[in-house]
Amino acid sequence: MLINGASGGVGTFAVQIAKSFGAEVTAVCSTRNVDMARSIGTDHVIDYTQEDFTRNGQRYDLILAVNGYHPILAYRRALSPMGMYVLAGGSMAQIFQGMPLGPLVSRIGSKKMGFMGIATTNQKDLVVIKELLEAGKVAPVIDRCYPLSEVAEALRYLEEGHAKGKVVITVERSADR
Repeated sequence: MLINGASGGVGTFAVQIAKSFGAEVTAVCSTRNVDMARSIGTDHVIDYTQEDFTRNGQRYDLILAVNGYHPILAYRRALSPMGMYVLAGGSMAQIFQGMPLGPLVSRIGSKKMGFMGIATTNQKDLVVIKELLEAGKVAPVIDRCYPLSEVAEALRYLEEGHAKGKVVITVERSADR
């Protein structure tokens, strides 16, 4: 499995969940996040500033594009013959490309290309996540914490697109409670 955007808020969870189910995980991230990606259990790390995984000849059974920046056909090239590509984030252009083109490209050959819209949760899935958290197999990666009074600054930081894991807003209890 390859996770493009493995060092962000969603990607760090995706890596750990995939590893907890026994997947061999390749993380794609920038140079500054390589060590962090290794620390959360990835088997292989590709620094996208140094290497284009869509052109290196490797093929993956599953590609999760949390922060996709390649055209959909480039992802298709990196899939194994029966592979699956899931777009779960990225620019608006990529989302608009993935929604109509994913099903169309899937009809040509055996590779499946899709877009993960709004996720639905159910109690069974939440119980699995709870168990993974309690067992220490999954742990949030927290980049920065901001007090509630600095939400605007936290949002500016997030919009830069380089957060390592989650950005947390803290709410202080008042002294009279």
